[in-house]
Amino acid sequence: MLAGPWCADILGDQGADVIKIEVPGKGDHVRSLRHSSGGLPSMFVNINRSKRSLELNLKHDDGAAVFLDLIKTADIVIQNFRPGVVDRLGIGYDAAQAANPAIIYLSLSGFGERGPYAHKRVYDPVVQALSGLTTIQAGSDEERPRLIRTVLPDKLTAITAAQAATSALVARSLTGTGQHIRLSMLDSIVAFLWASDMGGQTFIDAPATAQEAASFRDLIYETKSGYMTVAVMSNVEWQALCRAVDRPQWLDDERFQTPAGRDEHVNARLTMTQEVLMERTADEWLEIFDRHDVPSAPALTRDAMIEHPQIRASELLVELRHPEAGRLRQPRPPARFEGTPPAPPRGAPGLGAHTDEVLGELGYEAGRIAALRGAGVIGPDHRRTAAPDPTAASVG
Repeated sequence: MLAGPWCADILGDQGADVIKIEVPGKGDHVRSLRHSSGGLPSMFVNINRSKRSLELNLKHDDGAAVFLDLIKTADIVIQNFRPGVVDRLGIGYDAAQAANPAIIYLSLSGFGERGPYAHKRVYDPVVQALSGLTTIQAGSDEERPRLIRTVLPDKLTAITAAQAATSALVARSLTGTGQHIRLSMLDSIVAFLWASDMGGQTFIDAPATAQEAASFRDLIYETKSGYMTVAVMSNVEWQALCRAVDRPQWLDDERFQTPAGRDEHVNARLTMTQEVLMERTADEWLEIFDRHDVPSAPALTRDAMIEHPQIRASELLVELRHPEAGRLRQPRPPARFEGTPPAPPRGAPGLGAHTDEVLGELGYEAGRIAALRGAGVIGPDHRRTAAPDPTAASVG
């Protein structure tokens, strides 16, 4: 529901012409989720902007034929079905490659094409659990596993997929040939975890059997008023923290004079830090830590985040007006291209809003489009209700 659509959304934000294929009369399941405006749920408008919608019944032979005609004009195909589904529909990589030898075909799945889990339905919590992420989030192999409260595997797979697709485009520019890319959510999250969380499993001849907790508390501290984080790694930062909190005696404590020592005695160190931070408010500490160059930040609620001066200074959030959903607040594309800046993001499409437009671009005449519509291959004519693309109203 998220990995494939958001991958395409990322590419659309960067300038790709993305055509979203949807089931006639039903559309993407995300269209049915709650918290909507103008009939469009927030998740749908957030992961489907900068796309056009084509209602197409891929289970119909004529629908598969239309899809293969579309592939002839495409650079990339992104499909997020379980393994085997696209082949049964007649639109798998072999069929796509026959239609367009230069096509880049990106297949996303939960667990890949092989193994005992390949056939399973999958959602983000399932991958969090299987990958070991829930145990890492718990802090210890001995603690109750805990989910991260955002769909990290789905989102990470989308970002990894978008990077892989653009890498394949570069390769095609050098070789002239396309290729099939296979990526699973499990692939993405295990590779992600190995960068920093799987040290005990890295050295084959020196394995760690059970992972101990780094500390019994995280780095979110309570203050006299509000919550914040403060994190120090180097000796210079630790010394600056000691001066900032007016505890010079900590500098003489042998337990904390090296990074290794501070790591070994992390519970004592963080407990001491928490006790002293209760003496002032978060705002007071943030001002003090800034003067001493100690890494710190407030722990913000979602509403407070969007009003924070750093968010506003970065112009991260853009206000848009969507013809159906009304006023939207969304992030701009995070990467800022000075040489090839993309156009402002376009609003998420209504179901099938671009069906006739896309088929017309393929050279289909009105009579053929009408015949496909009569056979139930495509959805109804939405051209009278299709709204213009929204434009950026303001940046804040």
